[in-house]
Amino acid sequence: MSCAGSTILSLSQSSFPDRFPRTSISWHTRFCPASVSLRRFSVCKLQAATTTSPNLAPVVHNNDHMLEIVESTKKREYLVEKITEKLTEASSEKLKLIDEIQRLGIGYHFEDVINSILQVQCSAFSTEEDLFTTALRFRLLRQAGFHVTPEVFTRVKDKSGNFKESLGGDTLGLLSLYEASHIGVDGERMLEDARQFTESYLRQSLAKLAPRLCSEVGQALEVPRHHRMVRLEARRFVQEYGKQSGHDRDLLELAILDYNQVQAQHNMELTEIVRWWKELGLVDKLSFARDRPLECFLWSVGLLPDPKYSNCRIELAKNIAILLVIDDIFDTYGKMDDLILFTHAIRRWDLEAMETLPEYMKICYMALYNTTNETCYRVLKETGRTVFPYFKSTWIDMIEGFMVEAKWFNGGIEPNLEEYIENGVSTAGAYMALVYLFFLIGEGVTDQNASLLIRKPYPKLFSAAGRILRLWDDLGTAKEEEERGDLASSTHLFMKEENLSTEEDARSCILDEIFRLWKDLNGELISDNKVLPLSIIKVALDMARSSQVVYKHEGDTYFSSVDNYVEALFFTPLVSS
Repeated sequence: MSCAGSTILSLSQSSFPDRFPRTSISWHTRFCPASVSLRRFSVCKLQAATTTSPNLAPVVHNNDHMLEIVESTKKREYLVEKITEKLTEASSEKLKLIDEIQRLGIGYHFEDVINSILQVQCSAFSTEEDLFTTALRFRLLRQAGFHVTPEVFTRVKDKSGNFKESLGGDTLGLLSLYEASHIGVDGERMLEDARQFTESYLRQSLAKLAPRLCSEVGQALEVPRHHRMVRLEARRFVQEYGKQSGHDRDLLELAILDYNQVQAQHNMELTEIVRWWKELGLVDKLSFARDRPLECFLWSVGLLPDPKYSNCRIELAKNIAILLVIDDIFDTYGKMDDLILFTHAIRRWDLEAMETLPEYMKICYMALYNTTNETCYRVLKETGRTVFPYFKSTWIDMIEGFMVEAKWFNGGIEPNLEEYIENGVSTAGAYMALVYLFFLIGEGVTDQNASLLIRKPYPKLFSAAGRILRLWDDLGTAKEEEERGDLASSTHLFMKEENLSTEEDARSCILDEIFRLWKDLNGELISDNKVLPLSIIKVALDMARSSQVVYKHEGDTYFSSVDNYVEALFFTPLVSS
């Protein structure tokens, strides 16, 4: 069935009961943690509708406001030109400037210039330069997808093949090497040795460092730069950069101006998503369903930090929102017989199949049917490519994964670790998100690489990113799973299959596995023979980064930290000091 010719139908206006019978199915949350309550942000900060008004409050633009936007845009363009000139000037500080630009979140303004500079830097390694510069160049090149050999660090090893002990006095050099070591791939022993060596020295040096450097090292040891969510790192570094003596004022001014303008763009996107969500009316009809358009948008911004992907962020957030409702049906409210009917209907993907469903499932089925067809039509209109078979296939995979988990739980079946994780990648929404974004972004799509996405197994890139998401999800929700009495989690299964005695040992194994999977992602990034375009490789990396932000928490700090992320990213502008 071609998506272009599909009929987009309105949601049924049938009445639905306020609640439906709770079944024994109680699986872990997928893609967005159930424990996080962010609804107040969508109401207060976005001026979303109150219970008496179905519409968002209109955004008013008076003449003064429009003039401010024009002046701000002119100022930004002027600063971009000025900093471009600095980049093109010959300077020993050029690499440091590129690093600062990227960390401040404004690298997209200078993408072509930076790529041209990095092309030249591939052959600029010298035995005369310091460790800081060598490691920085190595990291910047690998981040950009260049395959640079780690042999450039041979010169800082002794005759025995160990890193020189004399490096212990060079904290900045060690920190630079530590950051570079996290863009290693499987089999690169030198980078693994570098990571262990630098981490040991940096931890030992913490108590002796000046406060600002101590803070920087501590943050790196907790989360290396390569693993940080792009927009959150931009905000954090803007605030830190302004406190540094000798910082570039033009760079700081542009970073603050740009951050606030991108934040305003995100607000407009979020307003559109909230309006669509309210008009869809799922949570009005299904009172058990999660009402979290803002949380879904947080994922969209995490996966797509570049401002140019506005439509992609909106479409992804819509589909994640529907995924959460389907998850709630399988996880909590659906009877087993109803879940079987729903799975069969999704496989058929036609309106006649919907007639076999109970009333509460019909509205969800229709929402998925319409939204998928609308997204397919958008891609067809903009790229001329028919993507319905790919989108349909990834939804079928996901629903069948939910059905597998339901059978496990209701049958008292405990899967093995590999079965659990691989199925969990599908039910987490990872494959769906990556397949959608591959076509929505549309860069570098060919018949050859598109054919890799029509059915399982999906590319290694997708699997690695999805497994990282699945494992971080389990680490973040293990306590909830235990309280609910879920049969399996990766923590429990690691303990069983690896004969581990404590949950802490299992968590350590999971973190080791996440680090190994990062090497798989890095391998895709720096490959000389990339099968998939660099744009979707970066999305997969950002999925792994966002997973850590959303799910890495301890105790009560989780609630406040995620709320703070949302507040900072979407509603609190940066101000000049």
